[in-house]
Amino acid sequence: MRRTRLLAALLTAGLVVVLDQVTKTLAVDHLSSGPIHLLGPLSLQLAYNTGVAFSLGTGLTLPIVLIGVGLVVLLVWFLRGAPSLAVTVSLGLVLGGAVGNLSDRVFRRQAGAVVDFIHLGFWPTFNVADAAIVCGCLLLVFLMVRAEAPTGRRTATGLANEPEAHEQPGSSRASDDEPSSSSSSSRSEYRSRAAR
Repeated sequence: MRRTRLLAALLTAGLVVVLDQVTKTLAVDHLSSGPIHLLGPLSLQLAYNTGVAFSLGTGLTLPIVLIGVGLVVLLVWFLRGAPSLAVTVSLGLVLGGAVGNLSDRVFRRQAGAVVDFIHLGFWPTFNVADAAIVCGCLLLVFLMVRAEAPTGRRTATGLANEPEAHEQPGSSRASDDEPSSSSSSSRSEYRSRAAR
């Protein structure tokens, strides 16, 4: 089971990396002349980000690369103890996104920048790897909340949901019947003495 989950995570991560790198290559080749509007606020617009999310840490390429490598190693370590297939897939999404963006910084000749091309107008331009990381994290949060929900309900209800202690069959009746049994035996003994 553990090998199956690890394989599912690696396949998920590999699919994300391939899709991310192919779309980035297409973006570099076809969006250099200008953005392409698709629908509503959605458009394709080439951009390069040397920082992390929301362009934070711009210019800190080496520290970001080292952090990215550490994140990848940490995710692979977490995958070994993933409790379910859903958690494994969500970690695979995050791992694939991290590897995809790390590949840009190491192998693309863009001064350590990540290629972004999905533009929504009200949100910073992002890519497939970013989307995979966000979706994987949201899925992890959802799974954690769902796993904790039954425990939370039991805690909130307190002792009301606990099974009531049942009396052992015949225990109370036996104690109640003991006096009547002794009194009936006493009456029988008295009658036998009177008869004598």
